[in-house]
Amino acid sequence: MPGCPDDEVCVTCSDVATPAAVLRLLDDDLAIVRTGADDEQEVSVALVTVRAGDTVLVHAGEAIAVLPGGAM
Repeated sequence: MPGCPDDEVCVTCSDVATPAAVLRLLDDDLAIVRTGADDEQEVSVALVTVRAGDTVLVHAGEAIAVLPGGAM
């Protein structure tokens, strides 16, 4: 994709989705999630129905699926 570094694959171009624990829901279909021990980020949850404690797959800043089994 134009604009991506030659020696890296950006999350938009890759087929990687990362599991993340939903910590809290925000307004406008957004949520704060934890993808690692100390890695919290804001992602869109517009495509899924979630609640705090759910585990989602996140790709390019978008939660694309809810995983069974609750929190990570």
